[in-house]
Amino acid sequence: MKLPDIEYIRPSTLDEAVRLLAAPDAKVLAGGQSLLPLMAYRLAAPRILVDIGRLSELRGMRSDAHGLVLGALVRWRDIENDPCIAAAHPLLREAVSHVAHYQIRNRGTVGGSLAHADPAAELPAVALACGAGIVAIGPTGRRMIEAADFLEAPLTTALKSDEIIVELRLPPWPPTRRFVFEEFVRRRGDFALAGVCLFYDLDGEGRMVSPCVVAFGATEIQQRISMLEEYLAGRRLDEVVCAEAGEMASAAIDAVEDMHAPQDYRRALFGTLVERALIRSMTSGGGHVH
Repeated sequence: MKLPDIEYIRPSTLDEAVRLLAAPDAKVLAGGQSLLPLMAYRLAAPRILVDIGRLSELRGMRSDAHGLVLGALVRWRDIENDPCIAAAHPLLREAVSHVAHYQIRNRGTVGGSLAHADPAAELPAVALACGAGIVAIGPTGRRMIEAADFLEAPLTTALKSDEIIVELRLPPWPPTRRFVFEEFVRRRGDFALAGVCLFYDLDGEGRMVSPCVVAFGATEIQQRISMLEEYLAGRRLDEVVCAEAGEMASAAIDAVEDMHAPQDYRRALFGTLVERALIRSMTSGGGHVH
């Protein structure tokens, strides 16, 4: 389909972009990997497109004692190709390897993924799990939105219509932390039917400390499974605990149902992913579950 008639503006400063968004029916264009298909299918109909691709101040990445900061225009390929990211935040690096296809990762952006808030998207799951902060700017200035408050419903966030995401701030990543990020897709690059983002630390006696489990793909929005986290806290992992955790995970989520998979299938799939992820984390110390 052809795109509808629009007014296209490419501002050269962030202040100009914010002013342009004050117009009725104005929409930010970043990588365009989600917005343009929606427009082509007439599921979105902005009157003005504000292309922020020229704003170089939104492209930076930096890592220090306070954590990792990603500009809103950082692309997936930037994260994949930066060797510092693998050390500074290996969970993020692992999650990005699951994002769509190379062509999408070549254009898709951090800010675009967060603003679009697809329930099966990888970055919102990582942001929620890590307690990240999303910095946005609007007519009244900048504000920080906690990831837990940012995701409100499918494709719906706390971002105001006249605000632009500036950066994502991830807390420091302990080098000994164990983690697994996994999703199940019918074909490589498809949206996940279910996925799990999981990490924990260990105390001196091998017990789990501060476990975090986030579901995505199988649920309406990315969500932490607090019941399961409470069960895992203070336990030593073994096959029995992993199996019980999988069963608990299946029961804990209110799975969605659509043309791609029924509710019971997604619920069972999520439980299986959790069990396998925990088993793999026992031996690998973290990383990808195959």
